[in-house]
Amino acid sequence: GASAAQAILSQHRNAHEGAWPETVAVSLWGLDSIKTRGEALAIILELIGARPMKEGTGRIVRFELQPLEELVPAGRPRVDVLCNTSGIFRDSFANIIELLDDAFQRASTVEEPLELNYIRKHSFDMVSNGFENPAARVFSNPAGDYGSMVNERVGAGDWEQGEELGDTWQSRYSYSYGRGGERGTARPEVLSALLKTTDRVVQQVDSVEYGLTDIQEYMANTGALKKAAETAKGGRKVDCSIVEAFGKDVKPRELDQVLRLEYRSRLLNPKWAETMASQGSGGAYEISQRMTALIGWGATTDFKENWVYDQAAERYALDQEMAEKLRKNNPQAFQNVIRRFLEAAGRGMWEADDSVLEKLRALYGELDDELEGI
Repeated sequence: GASAAQAILSQHRNAHEGAWPETVAVSLWGLDSIKTRGEALAIILELIGARPMKEGTGRIVRFELQPLEELVPAGRPRVDVLCNTSGIFRDSFANIIELLDDAFQRASTVEEPLELNYIRKHSFDMVSNGFENPAARVFSNPAGDYGSMVNERVGAGDWEQGEELGDTWQSRYSYSYGRGGERGTARPEVLSALLKTTDRVVQQVDSVEYGLTDIQEYMANTGALKKAAETAKGGRKVDCSIVEAFGKDVKPRELDQVLRLEYRSRLLNPKWAETMASQGSGGAYEISQRMTALIGWGATTDFKENWVYDQAAERYALDQEMAEKLRKNNPQAFQNVIRRFLEAAGRGMWEADDSVLEKLRALYGELDDELEGI
């Protein structure tokens, strides 16, 4: 985790003429944290300059702040962190959340220069604006609630601008957790202030089998968080680091790079497509879900690559043998695939040839009649 954090800092500085990120948003997911033994937590601790302290029994009792002179590389500041915490993590690791909150509270008041402690700098700014608990950094849903609801909106086509999806994420994750009575306290003003200073988002991928394009929660959380931060910053781009936690190489990659690689190796891969199509109704459903996620990535991160849509349309809709197989196996899923192509074109995500769109519209109409029993 510490090595990954250092690589993230180097990645950011290389892209921004040596500038440090002021705030990094890191996702804390429950099952991922269990599988990686807390790698995302270790990234957070390295960024803020803290180390776990253990008692005699080996139990961690405190995240101790390191002196500034011990931070690596020499002269670097404490980087502020917005902890984007899933409901499962919130429910499963209340003790870790309290320890994190304690560390942020102490970092916000330690006597250090503001230019070398972004946690203190940002908290100081929030105090001047009259915010309560300006050191709150662990945010999640309200107690007992789960998810961003962004994937539901994307699935239903219930949005006009990507900013709406960022707003949905922000409204769902504006509840602070920590010590004492901080058990889902609504602090939208603190979250908004943190988003304005967020320069980079970090997301781990903990499986070689499933990636960003396979599971819609990545789009609905990481993508929507990125969009929320960009909206808060007046439209300025916020970078996103993807860390693969299933191998020894901790070098992060930029989000767009990972999306391109995954679409080439999965959705557009003939072997993957044939394997899914041969799995009956379930395989057709998986293809359908990935087409919906593609729309979601376009909405939240402006991932609009014509070659992805062109090749996907050729493979799943215009190839008569494949289309017939999907249509037979799961007509509802196949209709959703066609719907997403038309939606992408209608929303300006795909510059499709008119002849292709004409074929897709005709195919969609046939499916609609078929499913309606006409």
